[in-house]
Amino acid sequence: MNSFRVGIAGFGAIGQAVAQSLDAGLPGLTLSAIAVRDPNAPPAFAWKNGAPTFTTIDALAQHCDVVVECAPAAVFRNIAEPVLRAGKKMVVLSSGALLRHEDLIDIARQHGGQVIVPSGAILGLDAITAAAEGVIHSVTMITRKPVRGLLGAPYLIDNNIDIEGITEPRLIFRGSPREAAVGFPANLNVAVSVSLAGIGPDRTTLEIWADPSLERNLHRVEVVSDSASFSMEIQNIPSANPKTGRITAQSVVAALRKLTGPLRVGT
Repeated sequence: MNSFRVGIAGFGAIGQAVAQSLDAGLPGLTLSAIAVRDPNAPPAFAWKNGAPTFTTIDALAQHCDVVVECAPAAVFRNIAEPVLRAGKKMVVLSSGALLRHEDLIDIARQHGGQVIVPSGAILGLDAITAAAEGVIHSVTMITRKPVRGLLGAPYLIDNNIDIEGITEPRLIFRGSPREAAVGFPANLNVAVSVSLAGIGPDRTTLEIWADPSLERNLHRVEVVSDSASFSMEIQNIPSANPKTGRITAQSVVAALRKLTGPLRVGT
């Protein structure tokens, strides 16, 4: 069995949940290092098997074979480039940031690295990637969010769209995931992941609805291809961080298991 040293960049709700699973024990995987703002003052955490090394973003790659990125998108490149230049694996949750740094995929190709985009808070990426081996005619994603989850988005501010007092669902955006990644940088990693799995961030259609009746994010994906037509819907249960679904960290752990597991289910 292969063995991998895992590093985590960022120690918020997702980073802590992934660290907890690794600390409890995942076959063939060892939590080697965590990058935090101040390695000399690491956050308190109840470790079962001893604390990993705490280090900086710049030094993380030298401690690990695989790095899980769950930090603010502003430091995405600082995390990813050293890892990929070292020919290592990068598990990316800020897929929207990947669109702004697409050259990192070429860097991974040149140096033998790999960018892994887990399902995160969306579903069906395996079916979409399978359909993409043939011809996909269309991919449409409809995202419905509580009003509070969209307030302050640059797109709303730039276009003078006021949703704070709405009483009925309102369509606030229809366009591509590439456009949405700029206008809604804190909300749409899932749409970018769907687009990367299928027909790309420019041909995928995205609708964003502000819905005052919702308490949770709801995502629906509709795909028409030459091999299958299918639709999928997911409603996420929040984690300790209300902006992050519980299933996001679990999808990272599932992706890590696939690196070493004797049985791999799903594309």
